[in-house]
Amino acid sequence: MIILKNLTLRRSAKVLLDNVSVTLNPGEKVGLVGRNGAGKSTLFGLVNGTLHEDGGDFSMPSQWRLGQVAQNMPETQESATDFVLGGDTRLFELREALARAEVRHDRDLDNAELGMEIAHLHTDLADAGEHDAVPRAQSLILGLGFTTAQLYEPVNSFSGGWRMRLQLARALMCPSDLLLLDEPTNHLDLDALVWLEAWLKRYAGTMIVISHDREFLDAVTNVTLHIERQQLIRYGGNYSAFETLRSQQLELQQSAFSKQKEKIAHLQKFIDRFKAKASKAKQAQSRVKALERMEKIAPVLADAEFTFEFKEPANLPNPMLAINEGQFGYVVDGEAKLIVGGVSRSVMAGQRIGILGANGQGKSTLVKTIARDLQPLGGTITEGKGLNIGYFAQQELDVLRPQDTPLEHMFRLAREAGPNSGESGREQDLRNFLGTFNFTGEMVKQTVGTMSGGEKARLVLAMMVWQRPNLLLLDEPTNHLDLATREALSMALNEFEGTVMLVSHDRALLRAVCDEFWLVGRSKVSPFDGDLDDYQKYLLDEAKRLRELARQESAANADKLAPPPPPVKSDAQQRQQLAARAKPLKRELEQAEKRMAELNADKAFLDSRMAAPLPAAEIAQAGRRLKAITDELHTLEERWLVLSGDIETMETAR
Repeated sequence: MIILKNLTLRRSAKVLLDNVSVTLNPGEKVGLVGRNGAGKSTLFGLVNGTLHEDGGDFSMPSQWRLGQVAQNMPETQESATDFVLGGDTRLFELREALARAEVRHDRDLDNAELGMEIAHLHTDLADAGEHDAVPRAQSLILGLGFTTAQLYEPVNSFSGGWRMRLQLARALMCPSDLLLLDEPTNHLDLDALVWLEAWLKRYAGTMIVISHDREFLDAVTNVTLHIERQQLIRYGGNYSAFETLRSQQLELQQSAFSKQKEKIAHLQKFIDRFKAKASKAKQAQSRVKALERMEKIAPVLADAEFTFEFKEPANLPNPMLAINEGQFGYVVDGEAKLIVGGVSRSVMAGQRIGILGANGQGKSTLVKTIARDLQPLGGTITEGKGLNIGYFAQQELDVLRPQDTPLEHMFRLAREAGPNSGESGREQDLRNFLGTFNFTGEMVKQTVGTMSGGEKARLVLAMMVWQRPNLLLLDEPTNHLDLATREALSMALNEFEGTVMLVSHDRALLRAVCDEFWLVGRSKVSPFDGDLDDYQKYLLDEAKRLRELARQESAANADKLAPPPPPVKSDAQQRQQLAARAKPLKRELEQAEKRMAELNADKAFLDSRMAAPLPAAEIAQAGRRLKAITDELHTLEERWLVLSGDIETMETAR
């Protein structure tokens, strides 16, 4: 187990944890939560050994193997498969040890100890799962959203977000007793996130995860550690259970609760107003459920140190914009690359649109084009008179200047708005405004390039609020926001009188904000008739469809290599033809099964023989034979899977 006893932890002169004591038991799945800067990542540093306690005691079993995601961007020409395979540190160590032992043995063939060492290493490799290491690595890669065609592409050929997915797969490949995950969902879309949740539920070791995705935490954790005011408090249950328990505790603190009444009354007024307008549509009902949760945790929301709201728009054009036969994409080296085409949709005043779709399907391209960052490749986008867009880019630096300060960003907005905007451009007024977004004191003069991701996100939000938009385009706005700020954003969006178009993998935010969904996929944009639960079912069906399509393409490619079959004149003839084509495959399958049985028998014999005392030369020879058998078995098993799939396809067609 992991034990913290009277532990004190500092970062520079700042005390993050002061005299805390907590125990984590083997097999527990722990969510580590708290405001940004509270000390979550520093506590990770203590657990992984890069930092040490400043007081008290920290202990964990010395034999525990640790798995964690490397934060550096991988730079290598290794294939995706080889890179992820390298995460299995046990296999890597054994392979290196075997290679060194075999080199030494070639120099000294009569060394009995070396022969025994080689034999043991072959046995250890088999126990470590070398025979199925490649399929295990590739299943992780495919689960995180890559295609079969990308399995052997070099790591350097992928963009930054996809390389970080490979880092995650590499960490999951590592055999571990303790798994540390720091914001593992940041670079994932919903389908990969759902797969990751299922994988982590099956993980047998102890896990500690930092995440600002409440639904993810609810799905994979059963213990919550909360860092607040230099204390570390353990709660039994997932994030929602923690939130409810903490709310109850705050209610008991009457002095604190009385100060919160004004905020709670404001929250209740909004809840009542929304419920009065909500229809019985599935999406609206999802929002009602989210708001009912807000009622239960009102003290937690009111206790948050950071809240904000969007100003009422100066006007609400209706429609906000109309897209007619829109062609969306980008230009590379003078050549247009179409991502989404044939889009004809209108965006009306007051709509709350969630934009769904897998990574790479065109969600960001659609949003960037509406935000005027990209030009449409075709068709027209007609904007309503007085349209004022507030744009939150997935990469904050798309709308921020790294060399400028928050105050300089606000001065620039004031100049662009002009004296007739109704907004004050005086320095003190801009400082006061930034202060409401937690940019206080000298922080307003800190260059953006030196800020954390959360601080950049807050600055983008501040700039959007100041511009008083009537259409909000939000592309993954929560990537660097802590849970309290996500709740503040959710509240602000629900009170916003204008139109919202939201791309996010944060399901709690989508449920709380959106009344309808657009689906971007298969090169088009279409309405999605359902809620997020229906979308998760759609993702599973889509994955099944793509697997079937890949299998059909594989069968088609195999057919191209074979002589063309004679024309089929009847169903009976077609069945006969399929049976004739399946016959040699079945014969090969039988031969493979027979050979696999022989090899398994030889392997069992060698395993038992190597357990007995033998001369060194015989042990080394047996070890080499065992490796050859293992390699041949691996090849035969892969061929067996291909043959079985092809035969199943033919028999289904009959």
